[in-house]
Amino acid sequence: MPRTIGVGVIGMGWMGEVHSRSYRAIQDRFAESGIQPRLVVCSDSVEARAQAAQKRFGYESYTTQWQQVMVNPAVEAVNITAPNGIHLEMVREAVKAGKHVLCEKPVGKDPTETLAAVEATQQAGVLTFVGYNYRWAPLVQYARDLIAEGKLGQITHYHGRFLNGYAGDPNGLLSWRFEKEHGLGTLGDLMSHVIDMAHMLTGSITRVTSDKEIFIRERPIPEPGSGTHYDKGRADARKGKVTNEDYVSALVHFASGTRGILEACRVINGSKCDMSFEVHGTKGALKWNMERMNELQLQWRNDQNPAEDAYLTLQSGPAHPYHLHFNPAWALNLGYDDLKVIEAYNFLSSIVNQKQGEPGFAEARAVAEVQQAMIRSWDSGRWERVEGRLKTPSQQDTR
Repeated sequence: MPRTIGVGVIGMGWMGEVHSRSYRAIQDRFAESGIQPRLVVCSDSVEARAQAAQKRFGYESYTTQWQQVMVNPAVEAVNITAPNGIHLEMVREAVKAGKHVLCEKPVGKDPTETLAAVEATQQAGVLTFVGYNYRWAPLVQYARDLIAEGKLGQITHYHGRFLNGYAGDPNGLLSWRFEKEHGLGTLGDLMSHVIDMAHMLTGSITRVTSDKEIFIRERPIPEPGSGTHYDKGRADARKGKVTNEDYVSALVHFASGTRGILEACRVINGSKCDMSFEVHGTKGALKWNMERMNELQLQWRNDQNPAEDAYLTLQSGPAHPYHLHFNPAWALNLGYDDLKVIEAYNFLSSIVNQKQGEPGFAEARAVAEVQQAMIRSWDSGRWERVEGRLKTPSQQDTR
């Protein structure tokens, strides 16, 4: 039976555009599901941007007042892609109105706000989802299955990182992403993905010792309402201070006994989108990098023939989760936007089935608890225990 779900999207910058396209693609890519997203209303504080999004994506209406999305009776699901500093307020208003929520990470501008958002949704009983989209690459899902099935043996070492030089130019504009009053820097923006991926693949993190640094301390001030963290200003423009972190690293212990290294940086040269992981076990190893999203490096221990004991490269194909929804052939590559389509589909599927899916706000809470321990370690210079533990996640069954 077809199921129509009214959707409202708040924040029509680049990420809001990606989410809008994703909902439009569900009826095509997941036609058998019967899910029919209805784009009811889009919201942005800049009217021209909201109006353009309405026309471009086919929303029934637009508004410059995000509160209007929450009270619209045709909206069943609210999608938040606004700046991090106002996520908590929006989440609270959405759940107060009984709306299900997909919120881009981080759910709060800092871990305390994320935990407050989790509490609000638990009390309201609504379904939630978080934009940890790198989870959805077919070969990442396949890697998760291999680890869960014990194919790699006991996991001994995990290395996760997100090295992305989007802010490497000192003339990159001082958007809200670089101001502490609007939230964390790399810890919230990039490291949140790294922590979530580590949890999904290896289980809960119990102890951390962490470091941070600001490498570019001043940036050009943009005109109000214009410019993103990808845009550039003039070298002679008036500058403002960067007040949150460019770089974060951590040594971590997992509940399973696995040891790990996590690292993230937004100003690095060379790496463009090195969101990647390496997992080493007693029977084999694997590694994946978003820069080569459709490839997985896989190694099985081969004591009988050491000459063949090496990594082999798997190409994404119809035997891997979700790939067949986009094309029937091997090595015909999926892209970033396709991961957001899978994400949107799983969010709306959870609403149709009235069953909380992953990653929801519970997974965001687990990330926030690790972030809190990292922040404490910045101050103490010591190992810090993570307060609260994430249970090993169940396998997805909505492929």
